[in-house]
Amino acid sequence: MIWDITGIGAVSSIGGDPEEIFAALCAGRSGLAELRAFDRGRFRATRAYEIDDRPASGLDEPGRATRWLCAAIRQALDGAGLDHDLTGIPVLVGTTFREQRSAELWWRGRAPLEPAGLYFGPALRSEFGASVTYTPASACAASLYGLAMATDLIALGLAETAVVAGTDAIPESAFGAIDRVQNRTPQALRPLDRDRSGMLMGEGAVAVVVRAADGHGGPVAGRVRGVGVNCDGHHATRPSGASIGRVIRDAHGRAGVKADDIDLVMLHGTGTPLNDVTEMAALAEVFAGREALPYVTAIKSMTGHTCGGSGLLSLVTALLAIRRGRIPPIAGLVSPIDEAAGFGIPVGCVTGAELRTVQVDAFGFGGLNAVAVVEGATP
Repeated sequence: MIWDITGIGAVSSIGGDPEEIFAALCAGRSGLAELRAFDRGRFRATRAYEIDDRPASGLDEPGRATRWLCAAIRQALDGAGLDHDLTGIPVLVGTTFREQRSAELWWRGRAPLEPAGLYFGPALRSEFGASVTYTPASACAASLYGLAMATDLIALGLAETAVVAGTDAIPESAFGAIDRVQNRTPQALRPLDRDRSGMLMGEGAVAVVVRAADGHGGPVAGRVRGVGVNCDGHHATRPSGASIGRVIRDAHGRAGVKADDIDLVMLHGTGTPLNDVTEMAALAEVFAGREALPYVTAIKSMTGHTCGGSGLLSLVTALLAIRRGRIPPIAGLVSPIDEAAGFGIPVGCVTGAELRTVQVDAFGFGGLNAVAVVEGATP
């Protein structure tokens, strides 16, 4: 079965909608800046990829992840030519932190706590009448887990249309935890570079409208061929190359494609020493024997790690790359790691690329792995 994506929406540190984000990616423009949300003196790392939408006072405020989520969903519904009534339509929101930042602000005495606002359901009911909501909390693979669930709901005849989304704001506690566990202090997120020193967090939300590809007559931004997921529990933070290889092959099998059919891989690409080496080694094994290896790119080099929504943001980028024939570069990549040898690495934005089928990777802590295969819309 194949599923149409009929509308897309996104908000990030480099743009307020998918086209603006894609243009920034192709221009190599980064959202990296000095931390604004909390006291930089408390951390070794002092930079992040934040959305600069706070009040003029510069003070943080609650509910930002929910606000971006609603904005991305509105964009996706408008793109799909649908009204904003989601009564009976499943909405699946992948997230790592939900509204954890809002709880932190209450704990610090800087904002009142609205317990119902820590969950996205009430806001989605208020804004869109959404009566069926799910919150896959599968770490950094959450939004692609949501996509897998949505395609299953449609394939089983339990829904005709679904909205899949992802959103996260940067919580101070999570930023601090990552700051403490990384051996080095990154100044930027630099996937695949020999001098990469770790991950920096980003903010944003993303949404897509999904329907069965059954001639519904609406606009089509692209198609989902298949989604593979697994959870190996291999290690809290160290990924398993064997498990990543299995989920890639599972996604290919579900999509009805072979390794030779993949033109581009949207990497998970966190810029951490273990993730980059493991991901590229797994890809090298899966694509071994090809006459020419596919292109690879990693948008976290410009958006930061947007956590729960990161996989779906890469997927939306993939659809625009197919449509525009352009592949964004990996910002900050100077000296690629050995494991990336032979893969097509864009130096600057690649134009005129003939892209038909793209693989999208998303891997989370604890061995939560998800891979989607997408293609362009049929003319």
